[in-house]
Amino acid sequence: MADSSPPPRRGIHLEYRFAPGDARQRGAELANPLVDLLRTLRDTGSISAAARSMGSSYRHTWGALKQWEATLGAPLVVWVKGQNARLTPLAERLLWAETRARTRLTPHIEALRSELERVLALAFDAAHDAITVYASHDLALPLLRDRADAQGLHIDLRFAGSSDALQALAQGRCEVAGFHVPVFGGGKAPSFAHSLKGLLKPGRHKLLACHRRTQGLIAAHGNPREVIGLHDLERPGLRFVNRQPGSGTRLLAEHLLAEAQIDPQRIAGFHGPNEDTHVAVAAAVASGVADVGLGIEAAAAQFNLHFVPLAQEDYYLVCLKEALDSAAVQRLRALLAAPVWAEALATLAGCVPHERPGEVLALTKALPWWHYRVPKGARAD
Repeated sequence: MADSSPPPRRGIHLEYRFAPGDARQRGAELANPLVDLLRTLRDTGSISAAARSMGSSYRHTWGALKQWEATLGAPLVVWVKGQNARLTPLAERLLWAETRARTRLTPHIEALRSELERVLALAFDAAHDAITVYASHDLALPLLRDRADAQGLHIDLRFAGSSDALQALAQGRCEVAGFHVPVFGGGKAPSFAHSLKGLLKPGRHKLLACHRRTQGLIAAHGNPREVIGLHDLERPGLRFVNRQPGSGTRLLAEHLLAEAQIDPQRIAGFHGPNEDTHVAVAAAVASGVADVGLGIEAAAAQFNLHFVPLAQEDYYLVCLKEALDSAAVQRLRALLAAPVWAEALATLAGCVPHERPGEVLALTKALPWWHYRVPKGARAD
């Protein structure tokens, strides 16, 4: 009779350490020796090659593998004479599960690391400026934070939806908020006006030009489901992964579907489960959990996925009028206008600097939906 008892629980322990080097070498992910070993074995096909790649001895690498198999209570590698080593199905599932977990947790990990760096920077250097930024998820902002560190400005970066970021600014939980809006060419966008207009006040809020990016449909590598446009989302059996309510990308999805006269109720997965970041959407597609999602081109490129461009977006930073002349905001504006920012954006697919980076823009001119009249009684989501 097969053993039907549940597998034993295994604890997860987190730690952090100080390391030499500048902020750009911080490492974007939590380190895990088992995951590193399995990935290297999969890529190299043998213990000896994996040991050389990891700078370790054959004996140490073999012992580590056996220790992990004993801990997990199951084999992790299939050995066949004359063939490369292959990961067992359990090992492959572990890699994909860990990849998805990392991508989902990255914003929270980055927030924790950023807070630790902020307090330590203040402890070691009282002249080091620090600023808290709540912002809609974007792969460019960690690059901005890294460049700012090199110039004596620590950015405590917290990712949130566009609406949530602007609410954090209104509540005094940050000095700068980040949000994005599509470039509509003068068209109206009721969904953006309903959700964001009430959170921005001309004269009180100062809009800073940041960068432009491309949003579109993210599908599996090679596009096996032949996704070419929005109407494919209505196709039976096609699983869509959406962003969380309150995010700018969720607003974009609602706007684009309304423009195309597509009922979201006809899209499998539109109402959940949701993901909190572009990278998490891309990871869900890459792992086969979903067939298609809406996200930025840079996230699709990170996972080598197919991308169908749908809209250009302007990404803005915003602060209160009284913060505009602070030393931290002045440093931030100077960084946005510097060549180093354009160089950083050049490393991300679909991202370019705003035509006036770092400049203060008029809300009523920069936001194409500003003059859309929000019905009386409507509130921001």
